[in-house]
Amino acid sequence: MKKETQILPINQSQALSLAADIICSGGVIAFPTDTVYGIGASAIDKDAIEKLYLVKGRSQDKAIPILLADMEDLAQITPTPGGIVQAIMDKFWPGALTLILPLLAGLPSNLSPTQTVGIRIPDFDLTRELLRHTGPLAATSANLSGQESARNAEQVKENLKGEIDLILDGGISPGGVDSTVLDCTKAEPLILRTGPISWEEIIRAIAE
Repeated sequence: MKKETQILPINQSQALSLAADIICSGGVIAFPTDTVYGIGASAIDKDAIEKLYLVKGRSQDKAIPILLADMEDLAQITPTPGGIVQAIMDKFWPGALTLILPLLAGLPSNLSPTQTVGIRIPDFDLTRELLRHTGPLAATSANLSGQESARNAEQVKENLKGEIDLILDGGISPGGVDSTVLDCTKAEPLILRTGPISWEEIIRAIAE
């Protein structure tokens, strides 16, 4: 049964508190980021993550990435990184780079079919403020699986109206391109998806 999807400006006084209440009660929301619009649910709520898969029509053999507000939140999701990985984080976070990292034991099993997960801190102040209200979000692009990523609230509404609880409208997403994905679980980092941050930029950061 479809639900009524509320749409609010993300900078409205009560919008972030409402979003946090929805997340805490196991709901799914949509919101702008520095790349494209995302849909998210609590990263520690297995049932909410299940809803996220259903809303998107996403195969459960694909992990759901996690968005964080600040570097301090990293310890909730993955063991403390070091060396090259820390250097990459320091250079590109907040930003349009998703890092594949080991997943801490005890987190919901449906976050990922493996013991790794994509993690990112978005470079968009309103998104990060939202994440400070909600805590880490399991989040993926706000479109049905296989469709083009949404860049504004209207596109999210067309794709997912009636399937999610709330759309936070932050105007047109500034980036418009899904983040670069870098696997940091191997001996050498490996790009899995090209995006706004190039391999050449990553190499330069590692060499510094």
